Amino acid sequence: MVFRILGPLEIHAGGRTVPLQGARQRSLMAMLLLSPDRVVSVDSLAEAVWHGKPPATARNQIAICVSAVRKTFKTAAGIDDILATSHPGYMLLSGEHRIDAVEFDRAAALGREACRSGRIQEACTHFEEALAMWRGPALDGIGAERVETESARLESLRLDVYEEYTGLRIRLGRHRELLGELTAFTREHPLREQALAHLMLAQYRSGRRADALEAYRRGHRRLADELGIDPGPALQELHDSILADAPDLGAPRATVTVAPQAPVPAQLPSDIASFTGRDAELRSLDRLLERVGSGALTVGTVTGTGGVGKTALAVHWAHQVAARFPDGQLFADLRGYDGEEAPRRPDTVLDGFLRALGVPVSQIPEGRDERADLFRSVLDGRRVLIVLDNARSSAQIRPLLPGTGQCCVLVTGRDAMDAALAGDYSLRSLNLGPLDDGEAVDLLVKVAGDDWLATDPVGTARLVELCDRLPLALRIAAARLAAKPHWSVRTLVTRLEDQRRRLDELSPDERGVRAGLRLSHRDLAPGAARMFRRLGLLAVPDFAAWAGAALLDIDPVDAEDLIEELVDAQLLEPRRPGADGQVRYRFQELVRLFARECAYAEEGEEDRGEAARRAYAAWLGLAEEAHRRLYGGDFTVVRAKAPGHPLPRHLVNALLDGPMDWFEAERAAITGLVEQIAHAVTTGEGHRDNASYAWGLTTASVGLFQSRNFLEDWRRCAEVSLAVARRVGDPLGEATMLHSLGTLEIVRWEYESAHQRLGLALRRFEELDEQRGRALTLRNMALCERHWGALRLAAEHGQESLEAFRAVGDQYGEAYVLGLLAKIALERGAATASLELAAEAVARCRALGTARGEAQSSVRYAEALTWLGEGRRAEKACRRALDLVRQTGDLRGEAHALRALGEALWRQDRTADAEAALREGLVVAREVPDRFLEGQAAAVLGCLLVLRGDRAGAVERVRDAARLFTEAGAGRRWRERAQRLLDVVDQGERDADGAATVTRLATDELLALTRLPPVSDWKRPKL
Repeated sequence: MVFRILGPLEIHAGGRTVPLQGARQRSLMAMLLLSPDRVVSVDSLAEAVWHGKPPATARNQIAICVSAVRKTFKTAAGIDDILATSHPGYMLLSGEHRIDAVEFDRAAALGREACRSGRIQEACTHFEEALAMWRGPALDGIGAERVETESARLESLRLDVYEEYTGLRIRLGRHRELLGELTAFTREHPLREQALAHLMLAQYRSGRRADALEAYRRGHRRLADELGIDPGPALQELHDSILADAPDLGAPRATVTVAPQAPVPAQLPSDIASFTGRDAELRSLDRLLERVGSGALTVGTVTGTGGVGKTALAVHWAHQVAARFPDGQLFADLRGYDGEEAPRRPDTVLDGFLRALGVPVSQIPEGRDERADLFRSVLDGRRVLIVLDNARSSAQIRPLLPGTGQCCVLVTGRDAMDAALAGDYSLRSLNLGPLDDGEAVDLLVKVAGDDWLATDPVGTARLVELCDRLPLALRIAAARLAAKPHWSVRTLVTRLEDQRRRLDELSPDERGVRAGLRLSHRDLAPGAARMFRRLGLLAVPDFAAWAGAALLDIDPVDAEDLIEELVDAQLLEPRRPGADGQVRYRFQELVRLFARECAYAEEGEEDRGEAARRAYAAWLGLAEEAHRRLYGGDFTVVRAKAPGHPLPRHLVNALLDGPMDWFEAERAAITGLVEQIAHAVTTGEGHRDNASYAWGLTTASVGLFQSRNFLEDWRRCAEVSLAVARRVGDPLGEATMLHSLGTLEIVRWEYESAHQRLGLALRRFEELDEQRGRALTLRNMALCERHWGALRLAAEHGQESLEAFRAVGDQYGEAYVLGLLAKIALERGAATASLELAAEAVARCRALGTARGEAQSSVRYAEALTWLGEGRRAEKACRRALDLVRQTGDLRGEAHALRALGEALWRQDRTADAEAALREGLVVAREVPDRFLEGQAAAVLGCLLVLRGDRAGAVERVRDAARLFTEAGAGRRWRERAQRLLDVVDQGERDADGAATVTRLATDELLALTRLPPVSDWKRPKL
């Protein structure tokens, strides 16, 4: 297959176009093609497909979309393995398939390599081939923000290649033929100084000196007007040379190389044979060359954690540009981070450099400053590249910097030195991160060979993940595979997945992963080292500074200072603020495992346990407070009896300014903590009392899990919390988690198992005399019984729940049950009682200030009004509910409100408006997804379509409703109702007066759709 993204997205197989259906499939394929052979997370895909606002059902819809694309590829090309599922998302396996963006990068790289080797004509051929692949703006027509960002990056690469190609053609003497082309290009891209320089030089060499000067003036004005800056040094220098008719501006001619009188040092270590990727980083370093000779000394710095490949990058780049420095290349390992030897002193390094430059030993002075002076004097006027590897500090490198701008210095080290060097030098900094997924796989292939890796792309992706995409770890892993030909990739993956062994597997000698991390830890200040160890105790993907404050029991600001020291030491990575506005931090997993090792080696069991307990307590305290702010108090939840760890009140208020935003930001941390606590208690590493933190966090977070549809997180947390509660003999925790899982199963329409769990939970709560838990469980049992149509039993359990909520003062629970009883009353034909119950529920929720509860109760109120013929009042209640649920992003509530609104509008004979509301409700129900709710909306819409004369549409909708009721496990009455509707349409077709019959029967069914016939034993609860 051929994938073309350098222009509008096109896919071809066997010479024929492969069509994609709709914008979602095009956005999804664009994201995967921008990262071939790399895992793209479902979250990233959803962000792109829904333009930063994915629905709660995004994961399911992405899976459906991927399945559809796979089917398309299978049909068009007989290929079904190009899109692979790989946690946490999907990846496109390029294999033998062609992607024009990859071929563009390859051709451009070949062009640059040929250029560096002096093969100019060959370089032009490669660049021309690369540029010919473009058909227009990359991925034109796909409006996703992430795609547009990548498209802009690709366009920038195209412009870079064009400028390089143009520069080479000028060197080949083709300046005249470029005049028109460059004039048009600079008009389209007026702020690109390199293109302007090419135009000026082409004009000058074509005898159009005045045009060249005018082009400079126009460019100067444009830069000043739009950016408020002057042209860069290179463009200014070219302008001055044109004014002076400098001889070196003439057309190129043959040059004569004169043998240097002084020695030409060539101290670079050999290039790394397995060096892979880093194209963007190499281009960034190439920018250093633009500044050489412009005045101030050009200095580049490459910083990053140990093992990330700083030295390999520096040496590889230095070899590529060595020809630009004819007077030699100097290299020194400064041993800033060395396990055995102290950092090298500057005077020692200077002694070696001076000898390499031909200074007789007898003329090298003793003092450091004198040697530095002599070093600068010797280098004056010479073009030398200096690589200072593994530097410890700016104080170590300053004496080694020449005084001439003809030289270039590249420094590598773990600590950032920008603040100490900026302003004195022309500085360019590069913070080196791990390889991307594709580069990491390429590195494995180069070292281990493709025999194992090609047969198991999913295992290879997992191996890359376990190595944190760190070059050192990847090389060690690949070397192990190469040395063990009888191993599969999965063999090594299995060994690395054991967290206790991972560092051992990747540290075969003193130059392994552990050794590099040990050096960074060794040089931390005591407070920062303690923070590092304690943070390693948390198995969470990221965290905010307040978590560190809890671990050390210190002020949050002091904790943030210590954490920032770890960032400066390249041991933590800062991340953009989460939904709660807090800066978050994360470990690379290998670094976290090392931090945990250090904690177990250097801190006692009691200190470790108490630190972890404080962190658990801080998370639980914040989660419970967030729940209080969402629900208006300690309502609808059974609290864990676990000791807390208070945080400053001003910090809590800042963190929980948006309670649901805080839950969103901490979701992954909460689920990670619950699993960590349960595992620690189960294995005996954690105190048995900590089990209450696991189930306490779970129950406090249910509002997040349910409203945002994170049902798998809910299930996992509740299951492990239930298991650990049973293990330690915590009956309250067991009952609470049984109730939680039962609630989850109701949400998932698994009513049989839900009712069984709730029965067990009720027994435990009654044994413990836990009335709030009993009330919650009875309420949910009533939900199950109502779903099955056992309305008398549902009403009895609802009444018991109401009385229990009142006994414990749970006003939110009371309001919810009033709404439930209102619904049951309506379904039993007691519309007036339903109206009174719903009105009371609305009043209670409004007094509590709970938007979700008021919206639910308002829908119940509207349903009763609709049944009583009060369509206008019902519409008003529905629109109030819609406003509330849309403010909070509650899709399930929105679907309910739209269905009720459709019924209220029908009651006013506004059938067109009613149909529009019901169709919108049907769409929202699918997004939840909620099959029963979708079935209800489809059934009501079917009735309405009958009344509007669309019998074919009515049949389709009612059949959908019947199918959905069956899939949802709905009670018999709902399936019977759908069948009766089908009979209505069928009977109307047979009757002579068919239209009138259908209209009458459909009206009867629409009135009866949400209730059962009246019964005599209905007893209204006391208000």
